[in-house]
Amino acid sequence: MEVTPLIAERLKVLPDQPGVYIMKNDSGDIIYIGKAKILKNRVRQYFHNTKNQLPKVKSMVRHIHDFEYIITDNEMEALILECNLIKKYRPKYNISLKDDKSYPYIKVTMNEDYPRIFVTRKVSHDGARYFGPFASAYATKETVNILKNMFPVRTCKMDIEDRMGKVRECLYYYIGECSAPCTGRISQQDYYAMCKEICDFLSGHQDRLITILHKKMEHYVANLEFEKAMELRDQIESIKKISYGQKVLKTKKRDTDVIGYYFSDRDLCVQVFFVREGKLIDREHFFFSGLDKENLAETMTQFIEQFYSNVSHIPSEVLIQDEIDEKQLIQGWLTSKKGKNVKITIPKKGEKHDFVNMVEKNAQDMLENYRDRLKKDKQSSEEALKELMDYLKLSYRPYRIEAYDISNIQGTNSVASMIVFENGRPKNSDYRRFKIKTVFGPNDYSSMREVIERRFVHSINEAEQLKSEGIDPAEGKFTTFPDLIMVDGGRGQINVCKQVLDEVGFDIPVCGMVKDDRHRTRGLIYNNKEIHIPMESDAFRLITAIQNEAHRFAINYHRYLRQKQEVKSVLDDISGIGKTRRNALLKYFGSAEAVSKANVDELKKVPSMNVKSAEQVYNYFRDSK
Repeated sequence: MEVTPLIAERLKVLPDQPGVYIMKNDSGDIIYIGKAKILKNRVRQYFHNTKNQLPKVKSMVRHIHDFEYIITDNEMEALILECNLIKKYRPKYNISLKDDKSYPYIKVTMNEDYPRIFVTRKVSHDGARYFGPFASAYATKETVNILKNMFPVRTCKMDIEDRMGKVRECLYYYIGECSAPCTGRISQQDYYAMCKEICDFLSGHQDRLITILHKKMEHYVANLEFEKAMELRDQIESIKKISYGQKVLKTKKRDTDVIGYYFSDRDLCVQVFFVREGKLIDREHFFFSGLDKENLAETMTQFIEQFYSNVSHIPSEVLIQDEIDEKQLIQGWLTSKKGKNVKITIPKKGEKHDFVNMVEKNAQDMLENYRDRLKKDKQSSEEALKELMDYLKLSYRPYRIEAYDISNIQGTNSVASMIVFENGRPKNSDYRRFKIKTVFGPNDYSSMREVIERRFVHSINEAEQLKSEGIDPAEGKFTTFPDLIMVDGGRGQINVCKQVLDEVGFDIPVCGMVKDDRHRTRGLIYNNKEIHIPMESDAFRLITAIQNEAHRFAINYHRYLRQKQEVKSVLDDISGIGKTRRNALLKYFGSAEAVSKANVDELKKVPSMNVKSAEQVYNYFRDSK
């Protein structure tokens, strides 16, 4: 490729030191971030050795307008910096973990005299016991609920020692979900022993726990305490259900992650199996497309780097399928992150090798099923768009559909959503939300007018600006126009939308999505006629999906603004309570309501709070009653 004068000059001054390089396009957006042992050699490769480059790399290089670099002292620092920058900027040409998230853990506060159990996504070195990570938040919460039913541990944050004998049993005690340690109903020793049983269960020692419970059950039977015996019997059955079917890695009861993948026709599925205390507890999968087989080692290297930059818990061992680039460097990074030795292994035989093969087969099955679903979804989407074209008597299939919905409750915090479907599928990156600025009160027609004006006037201005800068207007964020507009509403909303489009010079068909008395999708209004669409058709399912998605996106934004306002109106009106203390109170108590019920002693325990501020909060809620 032809190197621009700017890049040629930048290449001359590249240092022969380790560091991170940052590639940018002509808009200044970061499109790729990489690390290098020697910056000079690595960056120059992109522009001088172009003949044998992979298609993805060639595409990236064509879009490079400028680059920056950051020098580090060593490769390890470069690796850490690269991971952090990728997480922050999510460049287009880097591997992207679309399901990037923090994984849920089960926390047992064994650092407290009277421990609690709950789900958390943050792991701290605070003396508590953490179990996980788990891929499914729902399954994790269900496990905690079952454990709470089996073991009546407290849910409150009360200082038990301070309040012992000063409070009465709460509702949780009477429904059997708390042993009421605050009233002395259970000794600290017995309570702590119960929590140790919970930890034993979560550590995979179900058999020992079942044996203990069996002995207790027999004791109750011998003493004719049949109700208690039946409760234990039910607990034993619940434990058996939870532990059933866990695959065991028998060699060593250590925390291990097993990573396998399957590649086919430029598509890749990566599976990560979580083994804790020797037992398989969960798994997670990731899909990537448009990849080259020759680049798999680099792709898996990037995957492992990004995956472990996003998780709190680092296992002692990581089993992988094939060699990756810079294995020793990554192993050292994981070791430093964990604070203990971490080993990356490619097992060649034995039980660990069989386990990796099992993960690979799961990845293959997952990828094939994923492709089948995509194929079916594509066929269904194509049929839905064809049906929609016929119902509306359009001369083309509406490839891009934009849908708008207005949300307000009693005229407050009016917002609007713009969601986009392309080829029958949601395009989340093009979603937009609008806070209504010029309309006061519940006026959906005026709100719709404002939103449509803002969307299309902005697109015109953006296109003109890009054109003046010599940039293709198609590169803009608002300059891709819909083939069809759908509004949540009837003739009034449609007419307002069409008026605005006429004023700004756009000829785009507009239809309304109407609902029945039960607020369910009924059909479309187009050209002042309601069109009946059979419920069993693909078109009806598409319209329903679009309407529900537009409503969901709007109502979520509305709720966010409303909750933000509520928090501000309650806590920010208290003298001496600023943003830092407000956030600390909400983090500690969980809600403004819980703050209002707390006493002075409880309030002053919150970080950043003192006696004076605690009294101000306490008095505010008492005086306002």
